[in-house]
Amino acid sequence: MIHPIPPGTRDILPDEMRELRQLQWTLLETFGRFGYGEVVTPTIEYDEVMARGDGRTAGSAYRFFDERGDLLALRSDMTVPIARLVAGRYVGAEPPFRLCYVANAYRAVRPQRGQMREFAQAGVELIGPEAPGGTAEVVEVLQAALDAVGLRRAVIGLGDADLYRQALAELGIEGEARESLLEKLAMHDLVGLQEELALVEGVGEEQRATLVSLSQLRGGREVLEEARSIGGEAVARAIARLQGTFDELERRGAAERVQIDLGLLRDLGYYSGAILEVYDPALGHVLGGGGRYDRLLERFGRDLPAAGFSFYLERVHVAQAEEEQTSGGGSGEGR
Repeated sequence: MIHPIPPGTRDILPDEMRELRQLQWTLLETFGRFGYGEVVTPTIEYDEVMARGDGRTAGSAYRFFDERGDLLALRSDMTVPIARLVAGRYVGAEPPFRLCYVANAYRAVRPQRGQMREFAQAGVELIGPEAPGGTAEVVEVLQAALDAVGLRRAVIGLGDADLYRQALAELGIEGEARESLLEKLAMHDLVGLQEELALVEGVGEEQRATLVSLSQLRGGREVLEEARSIGGEAVARAIARLQGTFDELERRGAAERVQIDLGLLRDLGYYSGAILEVYDPALGHVLGGGGRYDRLLERFGRDLPAAGFSFYLERVHVAQAEEEQTSGGGSGEGR
């Protein structure tokens, strides 16, 4: 008799688990070479902590009451718990703090869309260094991790979390309309974005066309000049930030695999400034992402700039297998 498991979860058998464990060890070893120390936080947090960190996605958390009546939540990512940890446990210590992790996270999603309720992540958090230097270090670690697990064709998208928020504000688009448009961007839903813009009152056809064309700009340094020609204060500020990051990446010799993507937007609400997303031609899904979250730690009582990234381990594992098939067996690195 087969007993079902909840949609959005899965069993992992020994052969696959051995490969996943090797993947975890490879990533942790790579993070360690850059000075990142592994931390572990509770799977269960107070709901208030998760909501304080990211109210935008708090609704997707699994919540329950404990025996004392306190409202608890399963962590929905690792960045918020680590922000809490640094603000509370490193009070007398001076930054920078370089931390890494491998952990499961949980979100109430729609499994019929292929999303997972329980998923494994591996990532780093760099707390203390300002942009653009801190952002460039995170990208360097990300590239080294991709190389270590054999995904040398993977591309790192670089965007700006504040670009569309501020551009929509310039046009007077606020409230539910603004949030709906940002959601469409985060889902890479161009058709939905166009349809939502058509419903917004007070936004002309030329302005709608500008917003859509801006979201389609991706490539190398030339994208910055194309965007600058569009005009607007929000665009100018975002381009200046991206220019500084890209210049620093070039100075470090770490810009080759980076693609500027002005349509990029992460689905977590605490990002500010540079944001990252990892793509691989062998897989249709995003392998991971991250970015700057310079205002997150302030919510927990310690104002420090920060940046980081995380991988979805199961997706990276699938991409490894696809990469090996494409390359005719590959070198077996990271397996």
